[in-house]
Amino acid sequence: MSKAWKKLNLEGGGLQAVNAVLAANLRSRSTAYAAWLLFPVGLHRIYLGDNRGSALFVLLSATTLGTAFLVPGYGWLLPLLGLLGLAVYDLFRMEQRVVDYNKELRMRLFLRKGQRTPTGYRGRYPEPTADGDVAKNLETYALLKERERAGHPSQREAEDTGTSPSGSRVPSFNEQEALLRQLSRGRKDPK
Repeated sequence: MSKAWKKLNLEGGGLQAVNAVLAANLRSRSTAYAAWLLFPVGLHRIYLGDNRGSALFVLLSATTLGTAFLVPGYGWLLPLLGLLGLAVYDLFRMEQRVVDYNKELRMRLFLRKGQRTPTGYRGRYPEPTADGDVAKNLETYALLKERERAGHPSQREAEDTGTSPSGSRVPSFNEQEALLRQLSRGRKDPK
């Protein structure tokens, strides 16, 4: 992403704004694995949004160091094994953690609450009328779009009269095929 795009404020810009936020916040596998190398401080867990897990790594690291300096013998070995075991576990689970984080981020961004489209909305919104009646606008727009459908009666007219807008009944598929056969036979015969 270029620097110019990073400077743009697209809040409220719809899908473009959501995609810009998503691109800025997605986590990469390579960065997560690089952060894992600093597992004693739990940097990989912080990167993937797990602050509790990061605190566990810091606690185990502090316990290991504390027992190594304060307790004689091999008392530090147990917390060190716990720290290493947790680090190995995270190494094998890293891929799934990155996928889960990115999936949760997408769901949070794309499924956030926002304005819903009005009931009956079918695409482009019509120009507002003087009285500002949204339902009337949508009804007018729906009728306009139904009339634009070439060769088909508007849905409301077909329901009301059972005919096409010109007043004649629309032939069935079988009737149309029969008419086409008659026309094709008529063209072949020079009579």
